[in-house]
Amino acid sequence: MIGYIIGGIALVVAVAMIIFSRWQTMHTIRRLDSMLTDAINGNFSERSFDESRLSSLESRLARYLMVNTLSAQRVAEQKNQISSLISDISHQTRTPVANLQLYTQLLAEQPLSPQQRDCVQAISMQAEKLQTLVEVLVKTSRLETGIITLHPCTEQIAPVVERAVAQYTQKTKNKDIVLTCIQKEDTAVFDSKWTEEALCNLLDNAVKYTPAQGKITVEVKSYEMFSVISVMDTGPGIPEKEQAAIFKRFYRAPDAYQTDGVGIGLYLTRQIVQAQGGYIRVDSVPGKGSTFSIWLVRKGAAIE
Repeated sequence: MIGYIIGGIALVVAVAMIIFSRWQTMHTIRRLDSMLTDAINGNFSERSFDESRLSSLESRLARYLMVNTLSAQRVAEQKNQISSLISDISHQTRTPVANLQLYTQLLAEQPLSPQQRDCVQAISMQAEKLQTLVEVLVKTSRLETGIITLHPCTEQIAPVVERAVAQYTQKTKNKDIVLTCIQKEDTAVFDSKWTEEALCNLLDNAVKYTPAQGKITVEVKSYEMFSVISVMDTGPGIPEKEQAAIFKRFYRAPDAYQTDGVGIGLYLTRQIVQAQGGYIRVDSVPGKGSTFSIWLVRKGAAIE
């Protein structure tokens, strides 16, 4: 009989311990959930000041949030400093470059020997290259630091493609290149201004590397999750080993040093496309040409 009583008491104690343990676990989980909620909302503060593990966790979380806040403040300060620096560089270089271009124009109007005229033309080209480099560096830096924010929304692709192609119609005619645009009505989620700039970078590259009597084709295709803008050319093509490197900042292929450019257009294009949740790819066969494709997310497509 006594054994039954002892066994019953032990069972009651065991059940009580289990219930207490579960209550303690649930209490800890609720407290952790409350701590995380407060941390997310930005109003976390320590409540327990004892020797418990929960109090220790609160203290560590409070220290982490304080360090994180200070780090965020430093990042914000650095971004402001970078923004000011970029603005200063842009402002300070604009006038000297404009003066260089003005003086070269004035020199070109003077009676010059063939050698002097070649020098003036070279100075003019370098001044234009410098201006382009500064503008692209400013845009790239502002995108990388978040100073410029893209605003993707659902828009028609056709107007963007038409504006970009129109900017290169005369250039392709001057170089005796056939420029063709194959379009279809389609929409995607993108920032029209910056996507147009990305597409212009691809067209600019295509015009540079496509020889006279070559062809450039701009085509829009639709898939289930993406809309694709492709720029196809009949240029020299890109070796497979270089295809990953061409999107790096300032990268110039060994065979491209005689061609105008600073090696940052494709880098900027990739930054723009990735900032909108899309991506860019290249397919190329040496001796036959290259195809650069901008893949833009379609409305309603879920990209992980």
